[in-house]
Amino acid sequence: MFDELCAWENLLRAYRRASKGKRGHRNVAAFEFRLEDNLIALQDELTSGTYRPGPYVNFVIHEPKRRLISAAPFRDRVVHHALCNLIEPVFERTFVSSSYANRVGKGSHRALGHAQRLARRYRYVLRCDVRQFFPSIDHQALRALLSRKLPDPQVMNLIDRILASGAHVHEEAFDMVFFRGDDLFAALRPRGLPIGNLTSQFWANVYMNPLDHFVKRELRCQGYVRYVDDMLLFANEKGTLHEWLRGISERLAWLRLVLHEAAHAVPVTEGFPFLGFTVFPWRRRLKRRKGIHFQRRLKRLVLDNRARKVTDGALLASLRGWINHVRFANTVGLRTAVLRGCRLLP
Repeated sequence: MFDELCAWENLLRAYRRASKGKRGHRNVAAFEFRLEDNLIALQDELTSGTYRPGPYVNFVIHEPKRRLISAAPFRDRVVHHALCNLIEPVFERTFVSSSYANRVGKGSHRALGHAQRLARRYRYVLRCDVRQFFPSIDHQALRALLSRKLPDPQVMNLIDRILASGAHVHEEAFDMVFFRGDDLFAALRPRGLPIGNLTSQFWANVYMNPLDHFVKRELRCQGYVRYVDDMLLFANEKGTLHEWLRGISERLAWLRLVLHEAAHAVPVTEGFPFLGFTVFPWRRRLKRRKGIHFQRRLKRLVLDNRARKVTDGALLASLRGWINHVRFANTVGLRTAVLRGCRLLP
């Protein structure tokens, strides 16, 4: 597997995937300017075992909530794609169909559709998510899950280096939790995945896969949807959902994860928040703060466009992207109001 990972064809394919939609960025253009030389140098480092990940660039976003995003150097992103090209097919066949994040043919809009169909079949929904999910992912537990399917020691050595490079990214944001059997040295366990890495998004599915199978096979929950760490469980009895919640909490402790305390069952007719929308059995609404956030952003873009700081193309691309996202809900009136508020409609 490691020979396939280092093969020229795989590295070239990884570069194309990593650069898609980003070729105008300075670091991507610099890498492409001497593409063959850079890929050969990367190939030599990988095969000789001298490859070392570079430092991350960290920045904070505040939508939908405050998150620390860590961007790896572009050459490291090429390596991440080269690795995922090889290991994704190995794990993909083990994932349940109810897992929708970062998978080909899935995504947030399909997850919303599945959740709404389940809301028409069941009376109650339990919404739960993991507290500090990416900062809490334990490297030892993740490595054990990966090594079961990846017997190549060189591949695992590369994975170890990528894991180690992001081990301290979330140190300040992580609130230590001790589990049964822990001693004081548990605080020193390496943990945390940088949110900006492709490998982190994929490994999140690997990490949560045992829970998915527990919910489907042992709890026998037929109405289940997961997107990263956001989970929905549907049933016709509240008591059933409360029992499942206890089981999920116990199973997550095996993965050294903790649920948010706010998890509780509600009737589907009241609507439930999921992926930026409020979902009802027969309609969907965009969350109010999402609409307000984009309206403010669009007003700034319009002003910058009139001052010639933002091109017409950039303004139109942002507007089209938002409309294409919110059209998956009942938002015709909202779209019209936002465009009129920014004087883009008469």
